[in-house]
Amino acid sequence: MNKDIQGLKRADLMSLEEYSERRNDFRTQVMAHKKNRQVALGPNSRLYFEDRTTIQYQIQEILRIEKIFESSGIDEELDSYNPLIPDGSNWKATFMIEFEDEDERKEALARFIGIETCIWVRVDGLAQVYPIANEDLERQTENKTSAVHFLRFELDQTMIEAAKGGADIYMGVNHPEYSHETGALPRNIADSLTSDLSLHH
Repeated sequence: MNKDIQGLKRADLMSLEEYSERRNDFRTQVMAHKKNRQVALGPNSRLYFEDRTTIQYQIQEILRIEKIFESSGIDEELDSYNPLIPDGSNWKATFMIEFEDEDERKEALARFIGIETCIWVRVDGLAQVYPIANEDLERQTENKTSAVHFLRFELDQTMIEAAKGGADIYMGVNHPEYSHETGALPRNIADSLTSDLSLHH
C-alpha cells in the first residue's frame, strides 16, 4: 500500500496548541490544495475530492472547535474520518448540489432524486464508473434528495494504469433532470486526482 494513502494516525495530527499557531498557514495551504480537487458538473453541482490533506484539515478543525485533546476523543474523530480517505484504488468525493436561492434548491432536490447514482467518472477510452453512494447513511427520502452526498468511485487496474500514464479524465452526470459532462479535466486537477491512485494495489 502506498504510504501516502494510509489513514491518518494520532501522530499525524498537530496538538491543539501547535494547530492554533500554524492554523493560518495550514489553512492557506489546504485551500490552495483543494482548488485542484474540485470539479463542477454543470452550473449547480460540484464534486469535492477528499484526500489525506483535506481530511486532516477537517479533523484538526473539529478538534479545535470542540477542544478535544483526550486520545479517546481524537481516536473517535479519526475512526469517523479515515474512511473518507481514498485507499489507492478509488476516488472519494463529496457531491454537492448548489443553488443560491433556497426555493430553487428545494424544488431541485425534489426533482433530482437518485442523482447521486447518476454521476460518473471515466478514464479516456475506458468504461464509465458509477459511484457507491452514501455508505455511511441514507441521504434521501421519497420526496427529495439531499444537497450533500458522499461517493466512492472504484477503479480497476487498467483504469489506474491509464490515468497514471496521463490519459485524460472525464466526469459527468446523466440524471433525467440534470445532465452535464466535463471536457477532459485540466491537467492540474487530473494530476492531483491521479496521485490518489496506486498501481497493483
